[in-house]
Amino acid sequence: MAERIAFKGKTQTEAKEIEPKEYLGLLNTRERRFIKRNPMQYKKLLEKIEKNRKAGKTKPIRTHARDAVILPSWIGLPFAVHNGKEFKEFVIDANMLGHRLGEYSYTTKRVQHSAPGIKATKGSKFLANK
Repeated sequence: MAERIAFKGKTQTEAKEIEPKEYLGLLNTRERRFIKRNPMQYKKLLEKIEKNRKAGKTKPIRTHARDAVILPSWIGLPFAVHNGKEFKEFVIDANMLGHRLGEYSYTTKRVQHSAPGIKATKGSKFLANK
């Protein structure tokens, strides 16, 4: 079964046209309070988004603002969020509404241990590490 792209029962196109007041009512308390109390905290990011939208660019919007709450007007826009080392790229869809940008740009990666360390015997890789 294919994944349904929606936000609180609204399809992608319906979610994109949600009014700001209605959107605040659909959010969790933490995100709602964040948006209400810090409306202009991300003024620079919002300016970048408007500039990108007016120019009709498809180039990702690069940002360090990992704690910015994703808004309905951002659906379909490509973002590149910094994870501490590099910029991770993704496109916003309706499932991401109400989440933070940093949730989609992981700061750590999976560690794979392949061989025993220095001065270890070849048989020691099969022993428990306690």
